[in-house]
Amino acid sequence: MFLTYDKIVRVLLCGCVSVVPAALLQLLGLCSCCLAFLTAWAASAAIYLALASLKVEVTGKAVLVTGCDTGFGHALALHLHKLGFRVFAGCLQDSSQGAQKLRKVGSSRLHVLQLDITNQDHLARSLKEVKSALSPTEVLWGLVNNAAVDTYGAIEWVTLDTYRKICSVNILGTIAVTKTFLPLIRQAKGRVVTVGSVRGRVPSPLGSPYDITKYAIEAFNDDLRNEMRRFGVGVCLIEPGNFTAGTNILQKEAVLHYERQMWDAMDQEVREAYGKDYYDQTTELHLKATTSGNSDISEVIYAMTEALTQRLPQGRYQPMDLYLYLVLFLAQHFPEWLYDHIFIEYLFKKGW
Repeated sequence: MFLTYDKIVRVLLCGCVSVVPAALLQLLGLCSCCLAFLTAWAASAAIYLALASLKVEVTGKAVLVTGCDTGFGHALALHLHKLGFRVFAGCLQDSSQGAQKLRKVGSSRLHVLQLDITNQDHLARSLKEVKSALSPTEVLWGLVNNAAVDTYGAIEWVTLDTYRKICSVNILGTIAVTKTFLPLIRQAKGRVVTVGSVRGRVPSPLGSPYDITKYAIEAFNDDLRNEMRRFGVGVCLIEPGNFTAGTNILQKEAVLHYERQMWDAMDQEVREAYGKDYYDQTTELHLKATTSGNSDISEVIYAMTEALTQRLPQGRYQPMDLYLYLVLFLAQHFPEWLYDHIFIEYLFKKGW
């Protein structure tokens, strides 16, 4: 997994940059353009890959991960523990199955915290627990903002209360956790790693409740990265593709319950404007989405680990399949009509 799409793109960028010195050497008659280009590309790519392979020492370092009940957070907590980190695994429910599994590891380096990131009392208590558990030779090196919730629905269908709830977790909760633990991270010159989404830069059909929060996280992460530069703190954003099947962030029963609630709360005029047939069609697509995407989340765990352990971390990591990588590139660099009229229609039919 060392040669991820992120690294391949940067190696290709080395090739693009190498064209400039090669052309200059050719112009000065010092070397053939082809030979200079290949030499410069090989050298710059080798230097980049060598620097990317440099790792920090994990001894004496602790990491706090939120949203460890299931999915990315649960898997990352176990993985970081195996690497030798002291891990503080924040779980929404203290008695959840995920929390119990983490406790069964029976390690003094793996601590399970009941942490609702929207609850200030939980945050204050967790901060005290982290400080008391750290030995004098240890630092809180990393914070992984992973906890998030997801839902679907057209803008006219989704209630303001639903928007408020998802924003309170995905945006305000992330900000609250970061502000709580940032002093410790700053003192350690450590890392803040936040899980965004490809949907933070590429909108999905009927996905505004979730999409707007991930767009907001993009801005929050960029601002924090620039503000923390003076303190030597690395700030990284993980932009996973579609790993719904591997995280169970959407459950069929929950989707059906939410869809019924949303229809019942809708104004009659809105119901008539969209029609029940169209609404039922979107419900079917949302049910398909619960099992869509990659079921193997190891690529995301690898990206999170890289963000925490690379000496020279990237600002963004994009663990996703090639198709979404290309969609993201086109959506960011080509006219909007290309994405709107081609990919939105295709993605909608695929249920993504």
